[in-house]
Amino acid sequence: MKELIIGRFREQNKLQDLYESKYAEFLVVYGRRRTGKTFLVREYFEDKFSFYHTALSPYEMLDNTELLLEQQLKKFGDTLRSYGSLCSGTPRDWFEAFDWLRDLLSKKSQKKRLVVFIDELPWLDTPRSNFITAFEHFWNSWGAGRHNLFLIVCGSATSWISKKLLNNTGGLYGRSTYEMQIVPFSLRECELFYKKRGLVLDRYDQLQAYMITGGIPYYLSYFEKGRSFPQNIDAMFFSTNGKLTNEFERLYSSLFVDSQRYVSVVRALSKRRDGLTRKEISENLGLSSGGGLTEILHTLEVSNLIVSYPIYKGSQRDVRYKLVDLFSLFYMYFMESHKTNSQNFWSENYKSPQLNAWRGFAFEEVCYVHQNQLKQALGIGGVHTEIMPWRSKDDECVQIDMVIDRDDRVINVCEIKFSQDVFTITKEYDAKLRHKLQVFIDKTKLKKNPHLTLITTFGLHDNEYSGHVQKSLTMDDLFREVFV
Repeated sequence: MKELIIGRFREQNKLQDLYESKYAEFLVVYGRRRTGKTFLVREYFEDKFSFYHTALSPYEMLDNTELLLEQQLKKFGDTLRSYGSLCSGTPRDWFEAFDWLRDLLSKKSQKKRLVVFIDELPWLDTPRSNFITAFEHFWNSWGAGRHNLFLIVCGSATSWISKKLLNNTGGLYGRSTYEMQIVPFSLRECELFYKKRGLVLDRYDQLQAYMITGGIPYYLSYFEKGRSFPQNIDAMFFSTNGKLTNEFERLYSSLFVDSQRYVSVVRALSKRRDGLTRKEISENLGLSSGGGLTEILHTLEVSNLIVSYPIYKGSQRDVRYKLVDLFSLFYMYFMESHKTNSQNFWSENYKSPQLNAWRGFAFEEVCYVHQNQLKQALGIGGVHTEIMPWRSKDDECVQIDMVIDRDDRVINVCEIKFSQDVFTITKEYDAKLRHKLQVFIDKTKLKKNPHLTLITTFGLHDNEYSGHVQKSLTMDDLFREVFV
């Protein structure tokens, strides 16, 4: 039901536009595991499907690809019959399976919009199955000419989607009519989620929850009423049989066939807050800097687990790769690097230096995720910007958390501080800020107006040093509702 969908306003409007289209439409829905892709499509169209099939998960049968192919075809045939197909038995191959689907749809009213939804499409592409060739033939030879057909395919394996559908160089090149990436919730959408579930969490705890879950709806669904925020985290991650204790392994194995190669890069990036250059990754892991590493980095990037960014005023060699998936950062920091047997770890260490250190860098990542909200708070929503961290090559202690380089000849030099109360700039901290700013100006030969900007949780205490800050933003600014 549409009323169960939280946020996703732009996506819902596009689904309606495509549904009302007078032409054949081929929509590719993709995104990270657990972001609610299936939920969105299923709840939006509800009872309007002419055919809706979900592929079998392949991970239990990876060692027997022939049996997996047979089971995928059998289940596809079963779904066809549930929608009225008279074909019996199991299709011999994917060509016959799509012939059966074509025959089923041809018998339905041609005045009605035919919504066909194939979920987890990448799972159907088993080794030596010729699935892509058959699927391509189905769309090119029949589907694309049916003006009442609305084909929707969905998948979490973003690298497969990118290679086989979005950037296909064969018969499917340019065939999709629209691509829809489903990203994690924003803080505002998470707030709506908690409200709909009747969960009482103030914004301070919601912010910390985002640092852990990254706004993944499925993870948020495990928060229970009547438990405090620390109790919920203990129950989800640190208790015996916690629902998300093994989620990291499931996430990466669902995205990548040879997942350990990708995890090794993620692990290396998790140890450096501002990321690593390609050369540093190669040296750290003992990998060749050739095509293999290129593929890994590209795939992680299109999966929205890492980002690449240039250093301000740097060269192409200075491009850095940074881990931005908040759940992966949390897992690497607490579930792998600092393992514990305590089932109440979060509750027992809630105010510990270890958790405070993690909150500091996790808050920075939340700010990067909410760049559009920060721009709106600064009143520059319509101004082109480049946003990145910066550090001095000569003095690694001099680092700028976020640089917002604006086309209106202003550059926001942002210091990001997570605090449990209103933040106070002391005499010592003021000297540190002014030193950072001067080094940045000198090293970059800045020709724009630098605005020292502080992003904190609860705001800035007004004292003799706060006047040096041009703009102060708080966590409430990250909860803004922004439409892009």
